[in-house]
Amino acid sequence: MPKYKRILLKLSGESLAGAAKQGIDTEELLCYVRQIKEVVDLGTQVGIVIGGGNIFRGLAGEKKGFDRVKGDYMGMLATTINSLALQSAFESIGQKAVVFTSFSMEVVGKRFNQNDAIAALQEGKVAILAGGTGNPFFTTDTASALRAIELNCDLLLKGTRVDGIYSADPEKYPTATKFDFITFDQVYEKELNIMDLTAFTLCRENELPILVFNMNVEGNLKKATSGEKTGTLVSNKLPLIP
Repeated sequence: MPKYKRILLKLSGESLAGAAKQGIDTEELLCYVRQIKEVVDLGTQVGIVIGGGNIFRGLAGEKKGFDRVKGDYMGMLATTINSLALQSAFESIGQKAVVFTSFSMEVVGKRFNQNDAIAALQEGKVAILAGGTGNPFFTTDTASALRAIELNCDLLLKGTRVDGIYSADPEKYPTATKFDFITFDQVYEKELNIMDLTAFTLCRENELPILVFNMNVEGNLKKATSGEKTGTLVSNKLPLIP
């Protein structure tokens, strides 16, 4: 039985690119949707926010001379392309999925509405939430926090390529210490970079726990939704450990 009834899964766009580091790698895509379908079949309701960095990142575009607002909207469209790819992949393995967009794109998906998205989740469909918040200057991290709160999720999961939160970047500092549990306050104090500050503050103020884990290891998502030890859990209070 899953520990968490409803979750929001945040994925980076780069995670779909695979070794090519751009575009969409079909094998990576199918690997992800199979893992997600597995937890849906076990009874967990899943919403997804995916970034667009494998196609275009607004902030990076600004550094190359793009207007920031236009660049951010290009990034939102990139997240929509990834969302459609996810939907298509889900349908190919027999899992129903609905794309909800943050601004009107009727041919592509439904305009996001809290009641409609919750109804889709309750029907066993995956809700794919495209287009970020629909506003420039906000990241998909913020979109994932916002949508998770709007959908009354029990947990926000951030899928990464590392197995949790460390005292320093483990890819640069092999002796970095991993945290199994950490509070929001401790993250602030230690100045750890988990997600952007707006998203992090939204989660803290609304008491929405965050689990940072390695999505690239098959079985980790099932462990996370079942309450098994994986990754790092961020919450307002540390759990009582016997």
